[in-house]
Amino acid sequence: MSQPRKHTPFTFPLGHSTVLPDPSNFFSPNLLSSPLPTNSFFQNFVLKNGEPEYIHPYLIKSSNSSLSISYPSRSSNSAVISQVFNPDLTISSIDNNTKQSSNGKHVISSYSDLSVTLDIPSSNLSFFLVRGSPFVSASVTRKTPLSLTTNHAILSFSSQHSLTKHTVSLNNGQTWLIYASSPIKFDHTISEITSDEAFSGIIRIALLPDSDSQHELVLDRFSTCYPVSGDAVIREPFSVEYTWEKRGWGDLLLLAHPLHLQLLSDRACEGVTVLDDFKYRSIDGDLVGVVGDSWVLKSDPVSVTWHSSKGVREESYDEIVSALVKDVDGLNSSGITTTSSYFYGKLIARAARLALIAEEVCFLYVIPRVRKFLKETIEPWLEGTFNGNGFLYDKKWGGILTKQGSVDSGADFGFGIYNNHHYHLGYFLYGIAVLAKIDPAWSRKYKAQAYSLMADFMTLSRRVNSNYTRLRCFDLYKLHSWAGGLTEFADGRNQESTSEAINAYYSAALMGLAYGDTHLVAIGSTLTALEIHAAQMWWQVKEGGNLYDQDFTKENRVVGVLWNNKRDSGLWFAPPDWKECRLGIQLLPLLPISEMLFSNVGYVKELVEWTLPALNREGVGEGWKGFVYALEGIYDSESALQKIRILNGYDDGNSLTNLLWWIHSRGDAEETFGHGKHCWFGHYCH
Repeated sequence: MSQPRKHTPFTFPLGHSTVLPDPSNFFSPNLLSSPLPTNSFFQNFVLKNGEPEYIHPYLIKSSNSSLSISYPSRSSNSAVISQVFNPDLTISSIDNNTKQSSNGKHVISSYSDLSVTLDIPSSNLSFFLVRGSPFVSASVTRKTPLSLTTNHAILSFSSQHSLTKHTVSLNNGQTWLIYASSPIKFDHTISEITSDEAFSGIIRIALLPDSDSQHELVLDRFSTCYPVSGDAVIREPFSVEYTWEKRGWGDLLLLAHPLHLQLLSDRACEGVTVLDDFKYRSIDGDLVGVVGDSWVLKSDPVSVTWHSSKGVREESYDEIVSALVKDVDGLNSSGITTTSSYFYGKLIARAARLALIAEEVCFLYVIPRVRKFLKETIEPWLEGTFNGNGFLYDKKWGGILTKQGSVDSGADFGFGIYNNHHYHLGYFLYGIAVLAKIDPAWSRKYKAQAYSLMADFMTLSRRVNSNYTRLRCFDLYKLHSWAGGLTEFADGRNQESTSEAINAYYSAALMGLAYGDTHLVAIGSTLTALEIHAAQMWWQVKEGGNLYDQDFTKENRVVGVLWNNKRDSGLWFAPPDWKECRLGIQLLPLLPISEMLFSNVGYVKELVEWTLPALNREGVGEGWKGFVYALEGIYDSESALQKIRILNGYDDGNSLTNLLWWIHSRGDAEETFGHGKHCWFGHYCH
C-alpha cells in the first residue's frame, strides 16, 4: 500500500525586501532560525533607537548599558491622553555608568506572550520583563558593582538591617522599594545609589503605590516570588489561560487591567485572589493586584454566522433585490484600476457580501455572476499572476509581503514592513470564505493558498519550522490587535480600526465554516470575541464613563487611534473634528458581526448624536455618511432608511445593497439572542 502523502504548507514565491530592517541586530542568534514577531509589545526594543515600551505598569527604555524605569505621569486634554516617560530609576553597572560604554547592545534572549527577557551583556544584567508585574526583576549574572541613578532628587534612602530591602524617596513624591536576594550595601548621593561591593543574584524594584504603608506590606509579602516568563493558551473556545514560570518561593503577585478583571472566571480560577485595594494607575484603567499562578479568562460566546442573526423582513426583499441586481450588474473585474492590496481586498469583500445577501433574500439568480467576479479577482493574487502586485514570502522575519511593499515601505499602507496585515488579509479571507462556500470545487483547488494567507496572522504555533510567527497582530495580554508593524514609535504599537481587526478573525472563522475546520472556527471566533470586548472597553467612550480623564471623555465618544501609550482623537487620515470618519473606521466593513460590536444600543445612540453635527461640514463623503446612518438604524430604522435611500455614493467596501440589508435586518428591539450577550443554545441549555 502506498503511504499517505504528507501535507506541505504552501508558501508564496520568495521575496527579497529592500526596506525591511535586519532582525539580527537585537535578537539572540538562537532565535533567528524561527519566524520573529513583527507587532509585539516589545517591538521598539528590536528597532533603531530603542524607544520606550509600556510593560504594565512601567515604561521601560533600554540603552547599550542600562535600563530605565518610569512610572509614567499622564498628560491629558480633550484631544489626547498620553503617558509621559521620565527615567525615575536607571540601573546599570558602575563601570558602564562611569565610562558611558557604547560597545555593547541589549539583546532579546527569549520572549513569550506575556514576557520578554532583555539582556545587557556589557553590564551583566538580565531583565525578566513580565507584563503586569509590579516588580522589575533583574538577574545580575556575575559579581558586578551596581548603580541606580534618577532624574529626580533623592530625599531619603534607608536600608533594612538585613540589607535585602532598601527604600528610596524621591522629590517627585514617589517611593521605590529595592529587594535583593542577598545582602547588598548601598551608598547614595542626591541623584545616585551605588553598591559598595560587587553583587550577583536577583534585584527586584517596585514603585510603592501612593507611598502607602499598607501597600508596602503587600509588596514585602510577594517580593520573594518572581516570574521569569508567561504564556497564554487558548485551550477551549472563548477561553484564555495565563500561566507563568516562577522562581523563588511564596505566591505570585501580578496586575490585571480592567478587561482581565471583567473576564476572570470565578469558577475556573480556584486559588486566585483579587486584591481590590492594591492598584497602580494606567492609561488602560486601574491595574489591580491578583495573586495566583494561573488565570482563566472567559469571554461571552460569539455566534459566527454568514447571515444576519435576526433575518431580513420578507416585505423588504423587493427593495434589497432591486439594489442587488444593480450592484451585481456593476461588477467588472477588468475595470478595477487599483493595485493596492488593501483597496483590492475591500472590492473583493464588497462583492462577496452581495452573494451572501442574495442567499439571505432568496434571490440566487445573481450568485453565478458574483462567483465569476470573485474567481477573476482572487485567483491572480493566489497564483501570482496579478499585474502590478502580488504576495511574496519573506524569510527574514517570516511572513507575507506584497511586491509593491517589498521595495517601498509606504506602499500598501506599509504592508511590506508588516503594518496592517490583518486588515488587508482579512478582506481577502472574507472573499475566499464566501467563494469556497458557493463553489466547493474551487475551495479544494485553492485551499493551500487560502490557509497560507490565514496563517500569516492566525498561526498559534511556536515551532521553529513554522512559516509564520505566532499570532502576528493579536496581543494576548491586552486582548486586542496591534497594526504598527516594524516601525519605531515613541508611543509603542497602535491600532486605528478595531472593526477591520474583528473582520480578520471573523473572516478566518467563516473560512473554517466553509472548509469544515472546527478548530479554525473556534480560534477565529475566540479572537473575534476578545477583539470585540477590547473595542468596547477601550475604543468606545461612554458618556459619564470614568476609564479616561474627564476632559477627554466629555469631548469624545470613540477613540481614533489607540496606542500602547496614548489615546488619540485624530486618525491617520483625518483630524479629530471629522467625527464621521472616526465612527466609520470603527464600523467598516458592515457585516453580521457588527451587531455584536455595537450591541449597546444606548451607547450607539450617544455615538450617532455626537457624530451627526459633523455631517453639516462641507465636503463630507457620502460613504462616511452611510456608516453613520447604518448605526442610526440600530435605534431608528425608519429615519436611517430615508437617509440611506438618498445617498449618491458609498464606501468602496460598501454598497446600497449592504446598507439596505443592514437596516432591514434589525429585527425586533426585544430580540436579545444571536450575536448578543447570549446565543440561543446558551439560553436554553445552560
